[in-house]
Amino acid sequence: MRTFNMHEAKTHLSRLVREAVEGEPFIIARAGKPLVKVTAVDDEESGAVRRLGFLAGHISLPPDFDRMGRRKIEASFEGES
Repeated sequence: MRTFNMHEAKTHLSRLVREAVEGEPFIIARAGKPLVKVTAVDDEESGAVRRLGFLAGHISLPPDFDRMGRRKIEASFEGES
């Protein structure tokens, strides 16, 4: 993660924020000491409403969905191949 001093961050703030939104967070430091980390705000954190059940009636799962692959998973945990 890149670190910028306070003056450099103020000078290039618009560009740095745009890059943070695009997935490149950065740190602002004063006298070489990190002060803050700037990252994009997630939709969940910004108050976006999660739409639970919006695919109801559009997809279906087999009745044994919660047991599919069970033997293989158990064998992996027990060290079997």
